[in-house]
Amino acid sequence: MAQLCLGTVQFGMKYGINNTLGQPAEEKVFEMLDTAIEGGIRVIDTARAYGTAEILLGRYFENRKDIDSLQIISKLRPNIIDDHAADCYSIVRKEFEDSLKRLRLQSLDGYLLHTPQYIYNSEIVKSLQRLKAERLVNHIGVSIYDLQEGYAALETEGLDYVQLPYSILDQRGVQEGFIPKAKEKGMTIFTRSAFLQGLFMMENEHIPAPLKHVAPYLITFENLLKKYNIDKTAALLKFVCQEKNIDYLVFGVDTNEQLLQNMHICKKQKIPDAFMEEVKHTFVNIEKSIIFPSLWADGKKAE
Repeated sequence: MAQLCLGTVQFGMKYGINNTLGQPAEEKVFEMLDTAIEGGIRVIDTARAYGTAEILLGRYFENRKDIDSLQIISKLRPNIIDDHAADCYSIVRKEFEDSLKRLRLQSLDGYLLHTPQYIYNSEIVKSLQRLKAERLVNHIGVSIYDLQEGYAALETEGLDYVQLPYSILDQRGVQEGFIPKAKEKGMTIFTRSAFLQGLFMMENEHIPAPLKHVAPYLITFENLLKKYNIDKTAALLKFVCQEKNIDYLVFGVDTNEQLLQNMHICKKQKIPDAFMEEVKHTFVNIEKSIIFPSLWADGKKAE
């Protein structure tokens, strides 16, 4: 059963296709962090790219005495190193130290590559390995979109964490065998986008034109919910949480009420195995133009 990891992109910027509330105020963020920690969540995922998220977290951590039990994961700023950089380690070290300063921490549990293609750059990977060797970070890894970078990570020595999308519409990690292989290699698996950045929650009439081709899938999903009498949020979360090889479900929230609901669902509810199996057989090979948010803006089709 996957544990919950609180994602913080919503805390640092307006995020999500169905976000009508905008970025929450600082006091609301602190309230949500209090609720998460009191509810037993111990892992928090952030990144330099998430607007002001690291800064907000730093303000929160500075005024709390009980954060030693928390595991904080951040990520290297995307596209910060070009192919001709002479000294990758100096750049990575500075970015890492800048994140520590913003977070007001002395070390991190995890530090990930936020640019998946960096997994092919041995100097950048060696820089992460050096941070780990110097005990500035406990675990290193990569956040991916395409599985090919994930497979490259499995062949890279010393990586511990891999984060990838996984949802009812995006089951590539299991269907293509990557997640079981990663577990065999001893990797800790984090999955994100259980709500597909809020797309699952949109009314059909509000879906942007480039994404109208998702409507038949959403209708099929709604019919399955009715068939099994399952709440939509519960189905989306528990489909991930009940996947045996996933260690952490990274999820974000806009309000404290959402957070309380999600924690309750993951602790108390279970969805039928028959629903899980039907979903796995129903949603296969969904177009990348639907499951890759980077392709949503203009409706491009991915190869």
